[in-house]
Amino acid sequence: MHAPAPATLPRPEDENPGLAANLAYGLQHVLTMYGGIIAVPLIIGEAAGLPPDELGLLITACLFMGGLATLLQTLGLPLFGSQLPLVQGVSFSGVATMIAILNTGGGLPAIFGAVMAASLIGLIVTPVFSRIIRFFPPLVTGIVITTIGLTLMPVAALWAMGGNSAAPDFGSMGHIGLAAGTLAIVLVLTRLGNAAVSRLSILIAILIGTLAAAASGQADFSHVAQGGYFGLPSLFHFGWPTFQAAAIVSMFIVIIVTLVETSADILAVGDIIDTRIDSRRLGNGLRADMLSSLIAPVFGSFTQSAFAQNVGLVAVTGVKSRYVVAFGGLILIALGLAPVMGRVVACIPPPVLGGAGIVLFGTVAASGIRTLARVEYEGNANLVIVATGIGAGIIPIIAPRFYDAFPTWFSTIFQSGISSAAVVAILMNLVFNHTGAAARTARASSRPQALSQPTTSGTSA
Repeated sequence: MHAPAPATLPRPEDENPGLAANLAYGLQHVLTMYGGIIAVPLIIGEAAGLPPDELGLLITACLFMGGLATLLQTLGLPLFGSQLPLVQGVSFSGVATMIAILNTGGGLPAIFGAVMAASLIGLIVTPVFSRIIRFFPPLVTGIVITTIGLTLMPVAALWAMGGNSAAPDFGSMGHIGLAAGTLAIVLVLTRLGNAAVSRLSILIAILIGTLAAAASGQADFSHVAQGGYFGLPSLFHFGWPTFQAAAIVSMFIVIIVTLVETSADILAVGDIIDTRIDSRRLGNGLRADMLSSLIAPVFGSFTQSAFAQNVGLVAVTGVKSRYVVAFGGLILIALGLAPVMGRVVACIPPPVLGGAGIVLFGTVAASGIRTLARVEYEGNANLVIVATGIGAGIIPIIAPRFYDAFPTWFSTIFQSGISSAAVVAILMNLVFNHTGAAARTARASSRPQALSQPTTSGTSA
């Protein structure tokens, strides 16, 4: 994607801004993704009929595992971890499949068994995915990054309207006004603040928005003192995993979707922070995802993947350090070990997150548009590829039931706007730019490049 920096220059992601900045920026990352990371255990726990105390344990287990996965992805071990500023957490792409497993009577143990088995298979097949990077030129990555931002915008709108569509005040002027006020604070701080304030604009806006919500009665802190203050996650608390063939096959489809989405997130953040991503680094990132997902059920959590909204935060703040995100991982672990801290963060009203989310998610889409601006559109089919790829990604957003009549394996993949855009863009790029006369022309006109430096015509050398 980018020419490798000279050996004497450090990678931008290796900058360490110091303890205070790491904590502040790391907390900003946690606040940005907190609603998303607790959404999956809330949905699955309620579908499984867990009582409130057990549901709380499921949530804290997901927070704890998200922190461990984030440390693995950002700091890395040999063969594991992309060493990029990527926050990890429970993947939302498996919710429908996990509920289907629950409905078959397998319960949470069947879900955990399916996640473990499918993640092990995913770990085995990651070398295949790590070698497809040459099929991710700016043409493809631009489509995927744009779609990531557009896919997340309904989440921001839902938060801005109150977060709970069944609530009587959903979409009220009070909620939307609070979201608009938070958005205005972000814009003012970005425009008028110095560099440090601008980088913390999201965090400051969330804090001010929460205080304003508390003053107007839209934030409730009465439940903070209820429940335990500290506690270690229990191993296999919800039962030992059981392994059912049908559940494992269904979950493996989810793992394929996760691998596609994580590949897109790794390439997207690499493009945003202007660092080199090659097949080895991509493979390390995918293996970290699969290893984290394999271990997650031990603590009572589910499949792990990178959070796209935090890619947007990296773009907004310009803070490229992976150590910042690693501190965010430490905060997630602390939240998992201290439920009281999680209850404090949970008091942030959804409209406040919605106001910040409009900037965050819009920035992701804008980053994709910026990438697409580097693509050559004369004398080729790239404009059609962009139109079709983004169109495929938008369909699940505007028509969530579009794929209901399709086979389960197909709908599982294409009901994710991110994965459907990636699949369509990759296939169309292969057909139009890597086969026949188009491929020969591209090869003849392109200069020798490294694996991760595709040409702007949509093909790779």
